Order: sequence, then structure tokens, then C-alpha cells
Amino acid sequence: MSEVQTMTARRFGTVAEVTRYMTDHLGAAMVEDGLVDLDHALQCAAALKAMPPADLDLQVAGLVHDIGHDFGPDRDHARLGAEAVRGLLGERVAALVGLHVDAKRYLVATDPAYFARLSPDSVRTLALQGGGMGADEIAAFEARPYFAEGCLLRMADEAAKVPGRQVPGLSSWVEALEGVAARAH
Repeated sequence: MSEVQTMTARRFGTVAEVTRYMTDHLGAAMVEDGLVDLDHALQCAAALKAMPPADLDLQVAGLVHDIGHDFGPDRDHARLGAEAVRGLLGERVAALVGLHVDAKRYLVATDPAYFARLSPDSVRTLALQGGGMGADEIAAFEARPYFAEGCLLRMADEAAKVPGRQVPGLSSWVEALEGVAARAH
């Protein structure tokens, strides 16, 4: 069984597994020209940390939101990432990770200016992920727990694509990851 298949089957059990995976896999995967997934994740988490009020679960969800990219087709990466972190980081972090693709589809459908802020890669993946939501999908999304926080994560996600932006490294997030994991158990 390949490592990708193993990761989707066994889930992350420790913070060390998460950080090792992020370093080994997200540190090598390009998300945009000159920007690897790990830098994108760190920028996203830092953007959420700067938003009041402080919400550690949301920050950690921003850090791990794209962890499912290697686990299957892009259209499924939010769900697969949520499944991979649920047991370790808890239901709320997993729910937020799972919402970030639908939040993009929601924001495109409800905020005319949002589409213009999408990166070229986000525009490409939007088509694979179903495009903007229809009226029934919008109503269902708005009824989901954490939908507003999911939209905040998505906006930070889109803004976190600046090659060379300096933010704290992954080691600065270990304590937060461990705190969220401890609270989840």
C-alpha cells in the first residue's frame, strides 16, 4: 500500500505525524508559482491568527486545511483532509477543513467581488469542485454548523498565496496543534 493510501486509511494519530507529513509532502508541492503548499498553509494560519477574536481551532484548521491534497482527487481533498485530522484534532477543526471548498463555491455565488480575488489555480479547481452554488445549496450551506467560520477560513486561504511572504514556521504551531489535540480528547 502506498503512503498516500496508508494515510487515508489510518488517519493522523499524533501531532508529530501531522508536522512530519506537512514538512515532507506539503513542503514539496507547488500550489502556485513560487509558493509551496506548506508556505500557503502557514500564511493561512497566520492570517487567521491575526483576526479577532482569537480562535485556535480556526487557526489550526487554516494550517491543515489542504492536508488532504495527496489523498485523492482535488474535488475531494477537503473531505479527505477532514477525515484525516478528525480523530486527532476534533470535530470542529475537521468540520472547518471539510467546509473550505464549499465555502469557496458559496462565496463565488453570493459575493460578486469574490471571484475576482481567486488565484488562477482556484479558478481552475472551482470548475472541478462544482462551480458556484445554486440557491438550494446556498441555503443548505448556511444551515451548516460553522459556515461563517468556514467562510473566514476560505478568505484567509485565498489571501495566503503570496510567494516570499514571511510568517512563523511550522515549529511555532506545534504548541497550538498539541493544545487542540489535547482538548479534542
